[in-house]
Amino acid sequence: MAIAQLTVEISITHAQSLKDRRQVVRSLKEKLRHGFNVSVAELDDARLWNRATLGVVAISGSAEYLAGQMREVDDALHRLCNGLGAEIVDSWVE
Repeated sequence: MAIAQLTVEISITHAQSLKDRRQVVRSLKEKLRHGFNVSVAELDDARLWNRATLGVVAISGSAEYLAGQMREVDDALHRLCNGLGAEIVDSWVE
């Protein structure tokens, strides 16, 4: 059984409060969960209202499938962030 984890650091430049930050993070988490059937969690402690770190995890019997799925999730995150006024600072797969 293979496990893949995608970690994404996001900059939310337009956020003026934690409420603005939560709206972007909640939207990203819901869209990824429903679109890709993956687990998504916020990895930081939300002290900075203009930054967020998300972890995306999937499990499968095929490592090749997971590698492709994580590429698709990363591409979708770039599109979603652009639509929400956020920017991906860094992302990596483990």
